Amino acid sequence: MSKAHRGTGIREEIKHGRGTCPICKKENIKVLYETTIDDIKVKICKTCNATRKNAK
Repeated sequence: MSKAHRGTGIREEIKHGRGTCPICKKENIKVLYETTIDDIKVKICKTCNATRKNAK
């Protein structure tokens, strides 16, 4: 069976959730994970999110 609902949450985001990660500076990457850096909420990529979780 097909998976028709896969990724429906990011279809509603601006540019389908893609942008530039403020930590690693990669462009056109999915930035879906919200975190706070210097009391500012930003969205970061999957690899930076995993790195931040493992560092704590």
